[in-house]
Amino acid sequence: MKRFSTIIFFCVFLAAIFAVGVNAQSDLGQPAQSAVAAAPSAPAPAPAEAATAAEAIPQAAPTLFVVLGLPVTNSMVCTWIVAAVILVLVRLTTWRVKEIPTGGQNVMEALIEGWEGLMSNILEPKVTRWVFPWATTFFIFIVISNFMDLIPGVGSIGSNHDGHFTPFFRPPTTDANLTVVMAGIFLAMNLFWAVRYNGFWGTIKHIFGVKMETSKWVYPLFLLLFIFVGLMEVLSIVVVRPVALAMRLYGNIFGGENMLDMMLSHKSFLLAVISALPFYFYEVFVCALQAFVFALLTIAFVGTICTPADPEHGH
Repeated sequence: MKRFSTIIFFCVFLAAIFAVGVNAQSDLGQPAQSAVAAAPSAPAPAPAEAATAAEAIPQAAPTLFVVLGLPVTNSMVCTWIVAAVILVLVRLTTWRVKEIPTGGQNVMEALIEGWEGLMSNILEPKVTRWVFPWATTFFIFIVISNFMDLIPGVGSIGSNHDGHFTPFFRPPTTDANLTVVMAGIFLAMNLFWAVRYNGFWGTIKHIFGVKMETSKWVYPLFLLLFIFVGLMEVLSIVVVRPVALAMRLYGNIFGGENMLDMMLSHKSFLLAVISALPFYFYEVFVCALQAFVFALLTIAFVGTICTPADPEHGH
């Protein structure tokens, strides 16, 4: 249970980083708006199209207020709420640790034992000790953030200024800034664990070294081949894996939120409920699954680089 001190620290650390996030989506959205403004001769959209555009959830999270020159978006507010919820839950379930767990402590210990058992089947014991707090925190944080999408009022409670509605709350994982930050944190820790496990030159050998027995005559040819393979591996470690982690999570949750918004925006209340209810329960499954997939992929990616590079130990 003492390992949850690391989890608590990581939750606060993640919220702080996200607070000074890159605002990538906002920056990407500005040129598009300028282009539209610079084309006054473009035909005005039809009323139906304008209504649809107004109802669509924007990719860039809107700014609610500014603190010391830093914009605070509605997704950042939800990120702080999720971090606070995790802190409270962990504190309540570990306030008095009983020898025979009951209630919340039982759930928390089952979660810990489940993840430790899963990691021990993939990673070595010492690597499991390194990765466990991070992967478990990723799972808990993401699953609660995803379920924010299904709470009534999130996305529908807000303010209306000049006919433009701005919700006060937005699920954190529907903002690409957050998923990119989490993928960046994983990338940094993955490289740190790789050097800690293999050593600096051991990591270079692990990626670019010849991983098979061969004669000295054909060794240079295989060395060139494995250097090329190593370059592809570096591209995968530094770019492909973080992008896959960030975009898979963001795309699934943001797409699901848009689908629910489209279904619930139907003029007929009965038809909106009937059409959205099955998809709502489907989203419950998707939210839990995506959190599990993100955490599991971080474990698997670490396992590919924190393994013995010597051929006789297996790969």
